[in-house]
Amino acid sequence: TSFSTPKKKKRDDGMREHVTGCARSEGYYKIDKKDKLKYLNNSRAFAEEPPADTQVRIRPPRRRSEQRRLLSSFTGSCDSDLLKFNQLKFRKKKLKFCKSHIHDWGLFAMEPIAADEMVIEYVGQNIRQVIADMREKRYEDEGIGSSYMFRVDHDTIIDATKCGNFARFINHSCNPNCYAKVITVESQKKIVIYSKQHINVNEEITYDYKFPIEDVKIPCLCGSENCRGTLN
Repeated sequence: TSFSTPKKKKRDDGMREHVTGCARSEGYYKIDKKDKLKYLNNSRAFAEEPPADTQVRIRPPRRRSEQRRLLSSFTGSCDSDLLKFNQLKFRKKKLKFCKSHIHDWGLFAMEPIAADEMVIEYVGQNIRQVIADMREKRYEDEGIGSSYMFRVDHDTIIDATKCGNFARFINHSCNPNCYAKVITVESQKKIVIYSKQHINVNEEITYDYKFPIEDVKIPCLCGSENCRGTLN
């Protein structure tokens, strides 16, 4: 018994009409280039001209000024530490460290910083109190005079002595222009330095160390009018 191949008919839109009702049962056949071009042109015209009731007006892309205004309004209405921290990581403040009149080295602003902005994160190794006590004694034996340990909470201390960033050079002041704050980012506590007031270019970044009161006093050399005389 011989089977004859069904005759393919062409439709007005360029597509072939299958006699058997199923393209798979009629085997493979090559589509003529003219038919393919006709079909593609019809498809493009249909895609470019959607029905009138489904047409949507596409807004032009926002200008950068509009995006900045939108971001500033969102930041003002949502005073989130996480949002500010992400902005700080995206666009770090321009800072430099050099000799300070307060003590040894200090951190200075290389650009104007507005009030209540994140200036820099205090980076270091998270250690426990027991490890901190051991390291403090070892640092004294090694002749490291300055301490770069910052307490986060009762159990955690950030040690920036040998593994830190520029934040460890920030000096103490009894009348500071910044303050330190503990924030939580993705269930992890971080110490971030905020600006307390407007900071000018080349102005030194300072904050109050708020050391606990002890019998052995550490002299303060900040030189401010309301200087307490000691750090602790």
